[in-house]
Amino acid sequence: MDATTTMAAPAALPKPTTRQTATAAMASLFGWGLDLFDLFILLYVAPVVGALFFPADKPMLSLAGAYASFAVTLLIRPLGSALFGTYADRFGRRRALMVAVMGVGLSTAAFGLLPTVGQIGWLATAIFLAFRLIQGIFVGGVVAASHTIGTESVPERWRGLMSGSVGGGGAAIGGLLASLVFSIVSLLAPGEAFAAWGWRVMFFSGLLTSVVGLILFRNLEESPIFRQLQAEKAARRGESPVVASPVRALFSAEHARSFVLAVLLSFGGGAAYYLTTGYLPTVLKLVNGLPNATASLLLIGASIAAAVGSCGMGELSQHIGRRRCFLLMGAVRLVAFPVLFLALGQATDTVTIAICALLLAFVANASYGPLLIFLNETFPTALRATGTGLSWNIGFALGGMLPTLVSLTADGPGQITMVLAIFSTVVTLVYLVGAFLMPETRGNLDRG
Repeated sequence: MDATTTMAAPAALPKPTTRQTATAAMASLFGWGLDLFDLFILLYVAPVVGALFFPADKPMLSLAGAYASFAVTLLIRPLGSALFGTYADRFGRRRALMVAVMGVGLSTAAFGLLPTVGQIGWLATAIFLAFRLIQGIFVGGVVAASHTIGTESVPERWRGLMSGSVGGGGAAIGGLLASLVFSIVSLLAPGEAFAAWGWRVMFFSGLLTSVVGLILFRNLEESPIFRQLQAEKAARRGESPVVASPVRALFSAEHARSFVLAVLLSFGGGAAYYLTTGYLPTVLKLVNGLPNATASLLLIGASIAAAVGSCGMGELSQHIGRRRCFLLMGAVRLVAFPVLFLALGQATDTVTIAICALLLAFVANASYGPLLIFLNETFPTALRATGTGLSWNIGFALGGMLPTLVSLTADGPGQITMVLAIFSTVVTLVYLVGAFLMPETRGNLDRG
């Protein structure tokens, strides 16, 4: 009798309780939201950070330097996903998520202690960029874990909504928290005080993510799908080959095409996000000339609109499929983005500015509401954290470089919205190519 015949079947795992499912969903949602909060802090202080760490004769060059430091974090994130994703695929999503979230919070707070160029010269810029690299590795790790444990823990019926909640809802939570902190700090440190010490307080608030993460993840359990995979591995006792390197497997003939399509859609979604929600703080300040207090209120509203759009489209994908949702939003974006950006650049009253900002946030975030679940369904369980993390972070890293290119391309604040309209149209065409080529993946998550 051979080993295959005698191999014991894996024991049936107990069904997760409602509390366990809810805890995993909240950890996935807030884990991503808290880390985006840390990243958004730089967007809110970009003009100040640009002047202090990237001084230049032209304000737009300083601003471009600040956004370039944001791009540095994005570019290193795939390495974090490779490291933490491999760990999560081998040993579990829970532990990877806890370590990564703590690392992001602590590294963000450290920025508040850094000396500026005016104090120690250009060494300050080098130190600032080095800390951005460290932060980026941890953020990449959060993506690998938070973008899998939630969808793997909820029933099939709610996975589309879970995708939208984490992708856009988590982003909205991060943006909302950053807006609230920005509003409070702006009141405590108005005018020149914000440039003197208020920006440091913004970075120190990153410690909140470490504290909240410790509390939130205390009762978090591993996802049932991953535990099932571990049980099957134990039952096989080495009779089936085990993936030695999830990263290497992604580039094999079996998974390479799926990985490329995943990156295309991630780039299309991420670029739209950074050109709209990510760039809005700068547009409202430099183009529309809004005071910090007014801008922060509009950004809070934009965060809410982003959550509604992402959650709504994620839920719709559960009914009509992921592919149809991507195609629908691609068509909407081709019209909406250029119209709204040009209208925002010409708007002079607060109501019109608010309407344009809210609609931009809604459309951009709705367009990648089903992205997370699509990525999860594209890759099997043994590769899911690595595949999802790498494709998401590579796509968003490429998209995150676009604000820097916008700042370099625009010859002054008056041209920013025109350049944004052009860039957003081009990335939408890339997004549509990915949507046309992708297969429908709804229902694939439970495969081995």
